[in-house]
Amino acid sequence: MGRLKLKGIGNKQTILWLMNRLPNFPPKGILQLEELKEYIFKTSVYPREHEELKHIREATINKYGLRSIASVPVDEGLFLTMLMKIMNRKKTLEIGVFTGYSLLATALGLADDAQVTAIDTDKEAYEIGLPFIRKAGVDRKINFINSDAESVLTKILDNNEGLEEIDFAFVDAEKHKYKKYHEPLLKLVKAGGIIAYDNTLFFGLVAQQENTVQENLRIATNGILELNEFLANDSRIEISQISIGDGLTLCRRL
Repeated sequence: MGRLKLKGIGNKQTILWLMNRLPNFPPKGILQLEELKEYIFKTSVYPREHEELKHIREATINKYGLRSIASVPVDEGLFLTMLMKIMNRKKTLEIGVFTGYSLLATALGLADDAQVTAIDTDKEAYEIGLPFIRKAGVDRKINFINSDAESVLTKILDNNEGLEEIDFAFVDAEKHKYKKYHEPLLKLVKAGGIIAYDNTLFFGLVAQQENTVQENLRIATNGILELNEFLANDSRIEISQISIGDGLTLCRRL
């Protein structure tokens, strides 16, 4: 197989590419025991899932089938909603949207006067979830930008806008670009704010030797490994890597 070539932004595009090409794609999530997953989801996750989040999840499965794995899992969605409520944030940023499951989960936890700036190149995917976002009554909180994230971040910084104004940033984009996003995000996120990087355990592949990782997964895996090492040694932030979903690292800007 050829080397992985990633375009656009998103866990989203990375995983869609992989799901189409790899018959033995590893299961997403750290909990590999299916009985334990089933217990957790049936007991405390699915009963608490917002109705419109469920509708987005179902619409995504109907549209993309197995490729719907690109969405954040339900337990992580609940975590994002609660985190927003605890933090009481007003201005957030999301890089990588897909059909909008994590976006809706975030928006549901924000106050009525808060705003999410959501960036993705795939407007068609976003529009699948948009009707449910509207039904949930939070579309007024969302500013969707149909573009690549690098261009948007560069433009904001070049115009000297939004510096240290973001309370929370959620990054679920091309894994090999995560580290590139870090520096501009540190300039945009205020002191005490959070940058959250999704998939930082990347199907558990970060713990495998490189020569045992399928070639088409190595660029993304190496991108996550590079980010994890960098974040662990970045004195400008405090970090907590959470074993939820496919791994989520919270970085608090000092």
